Amino acid sequence: MWIKNIKLKNFRNYSDQEINLHENINVFYGENAQGKTNIIESIFLSSIGKSYRTNKEKELIKFNEDSACVEIEFEKKDRNGKIKIQLNNQKQIYLNGVKLKKLSELLGNINIVIFTPDDINILKDGPQGRRKFLDIMISQLRPNYIHILTLYLKTLEQRNNYLKQIRVENKDENLLDIWDEKLVEYGIKIYEYRKEFIEKIKNKIENIHNGITDQKEKIEIKYFSVADTRQNFFNELKSRRKLDILKGFTTKGIHRDDFTIYINDKEVEIYGSQGQHRTAVLSLKLSELQVIYDEIGEQPVLLLDDFMSELDEKRRQNFLKNIKNIQVIITCTEKLLLENLDYFSYNVMDGKVIEKK
Repeated sequence: MWIKNIKLKNFRNYSDQEINLHENINVFYGENAQGKTNIIESIFLSSIGKSYRTNKEKELIKFNEDSACVEIEFEKKDRNGKIKIQLNNQKQIYLNGVKLKKLSELLGNINIVIFTPDDINILKDGPQGRRKFLDIMISQLRPNYIHILTLYLKTLEQRNNYLKQIRVENKDENLLDIWDEKLVEYGIKIYEYRKEFIEKIKNKIENIHNGITDQKEKIEIKYFSVADTRQNFFNELKSRRKLDILKGFTTKGIHRDDFTIYINDKEVEIYGSQGQHRTAVLSLKLSELQVIYDEIGEQPVLLLDDFMSELDEKRRQNFLKNIKNIQVIITCTEKLLLENLDYFSYNVMDGKVIEKK
């Protein structure tokens, strides 16, 4: 699949911009704060339905404007399509001119894999980033996943509110059983989705990492969850009830899931060098590319937001070997020279994009 055209109206620092993309590598270069990342963000928004940079959609609208619009034309092997997102007091999403009622109807139309500078630290930082990685990948391929996850998070919020009421207002703690049952019901389904895709990554990551490291490192990924069985999840919620009341939030659940990557049987998060962190993240993301390809039968669009600068020359070359026959959209501060690759360059300056021949 590939994105043919992007139109931005009052989106971030763009007043009125149209960008025609090419099927292979598209490089957007320019100084910082000129609008390069905003292009990546507009594609992500059209794929996932929300920004990866902010939860406040008002920030996506150009300063002193009341509304914004993003339109993207894309082509897949079985169809062409157009996604339009209007932002004002509320978000309205259209697919081929038809207004969508649910976010799940958007998911899976434009499949993406995104690399950002923050992804370098996905194995170093807390588990929230690793769960987000799974959530973005799975929601594109199993649109019902995001619906179940939303139900879980709403139930979790209600349970947390009631925990505070028990502590402050001496409410009946036995009523927590209502929320516990719902958390387990939704949590088990989320666990099954995540376990399925961790297994798919496991089947890919070893060969990819062997290729990147010339078979010098053995990589392994393990998923940890209290929701591996219904009974385990119930038992955890029950046994920690007093602690949850004391703290005012739910201390165990699918919202605390995590996965760990090991290199040569050691946790990368704790024992890995900077280079091993970078290589492991590359292997993880390239595994995501392959999993999506296996699922939909065509390559997703690859978004690289100032990511190439995070890699040394050797890792950059190893990475480029693995991204053939994929539409790639790269942002960087300086014009890239990519040997033996067919690519197109665009200069970005103060919310204006100019294609360079």
